[in-house]
Amino acid sequence: MSRARRRTRSARLTAPLAAAALLAGGIGTWALTGATAQAAGGSADARDDFNGDGYADLVVGAPGATVSSQAKAGYVAVMYGSPGGLSTTDKKIVSRSTSGVPGAATANQRFGSTFAKGDLDKDGFTDLVISGGTAGSVVLWGSASGLTGGTALAGYGAAPQAGDFDGDGTTDLALFAARSVGGDDPAGAPAALWKGPLSRTGRPAAVLNILDKSGWWGNDEDDASCASGGGCEEDGDSITGPVVSGQVGDINGDGKDDLVQWRYEGDGVWGNRLLYGGTSGFVKGRAPGEDTSREGVGTGIGDVDHDGYDDVVVGGDGWNGKARIAFGSASGLSETRVQSFDQDLPGFPGVEEEGDGLGTSVSVADVTGDGYADIALGIAGEDVEDIADAGSVALLHGGPTGVTGAGTQVFHQDTAGVPGVAETDDRFGVSTALLDVDGNGHRDLAAGSTAENGTDGAVWILRGTSSGLTTTSALAFGAAKLSAPATDALFGAPLR
Repeated sequence: MSRARRRTRSARLTAPLAAAALLAGGIGTWALTGATAQAAGGSADARDDFNGDGYADLVVGAPGATVSSQAKAGYVAVMYGSPGGLSTTDKKIVSRSTSGVPGAATANQRFGSTFAKGDLDKDGFTDLVISGGTAGSVVLWGSASGLTGGTALAGYGAAPQAGDFDGDGTTDLALFAARSVGGDDPAGAPAALWKGPLSRTGRPAAVLNILDKSGWWGNDEDDASCASGGGCEEDGDSITGPVVSGQVGDINGDGKDDLVQWRYEGDGVWGNRLLYGGTSGFVKGRAPGEDTSREGVGTGIGDVDHDGYDDVVVGGDGWNGKARIAFGSASGLSETRVQSFDQDLPGFPGVEEEGDGLGTSVSVADVTGDGYADIALGIAGEDVEDIADAGSVALLHGGPTGVTGAGTQVFHQDTAGVPGVAETDDRFGVSTALLDVDGNGHRDLAAGSTAENGTDGAVWILRGTSSGLTTTSALAFGAAKLSAPATDALFGAPLR
């Protein structure tokens, strides 16, 4: 049986920011710098490349920052890749106070808590969708000179996701309304599936039901939500439970992207939901991690065993501490072929301890170039020697049977060559992303610590090679190095 063409992707889902205390302070507006146009020459995934030069561009969220005197208004920093990697001078800072961006900076908006990348208008350049809370999201349009303009997507301000969900070769957009996270019985959130291409006025080619009722299956919780008026998934325009983030991949190899969402389920509990792409809307499936958690865990999607189907990797929750890989197949996500592991895995440096947070963040992509996706796991609560919760990031290599632990690398701020010094409660690795910023065919690691320098935050870049990650030419930077608001910014909370 022939299988749909596989697509390289980088996937990452961090623990929900809404579950954490988001603090902010800082200064007001600042000067902007655009991208420097470069001749195409790199080999990065086009979906990570806003200016089409072949080098992946990194998006860093700072949702806690004060902008135009508005506390926690938030912004994003876009850093453009190059043959030499990232530079703190070749960047663009975007907030609701930026000229051309719709709306105005508003207190507690947390602009940039999540974002999505994809060529929405089919012009050959990747575009950026930035979440903006109850005011809705904003699209910035890719071009040869980088991101430009701004188009409002009113009403849908939580966890936008871009992918070819109906398999027609154009990028679609899954949109979700922002809802408060908390309480025992969360209300349903309006949602829409916009069929691409999307015009620069913000109009989709068509609007599909968010869920295809012919392939929908329910449960008592969802049915009760319908009966109580709290939002019914059968209606095709509402999703139960506030959605805070998501990841896209093709799990069943049918050429239609699928979506794994991290959502609040009520009573302090979080869980994943799996939606399979379809020609007339998503079809709901069973996701790994449906045993929910009271702690934030990461989720990533990528082909770990190189069989043509994307796999779903879920971080360890506070109850069993083990990360899990649920493998994809032609029939969807396997319920029986699941690999669980922790730091007791042979070859995995370190010791598994309570509170480590194995997989606080998860990124899945091929670093070494051998065709097997590797797994970057943030371990934000790991102690470094006697330094509590300093945090670390591990890179585990994929293989035919999943991960073996052989060749696993672990990095923290006291690792030789990594800038900085490990400190108590730094929580290095609270966010991660794998993308090829120097265009050499190897994914590089971006790792964040929102607790660096109080709650200012910072990001580290480690280069990818054929054998894994290296600290050679490692880069670290916070918002101040980008001439952006830094105080309590939570810079690096989301990365993509």
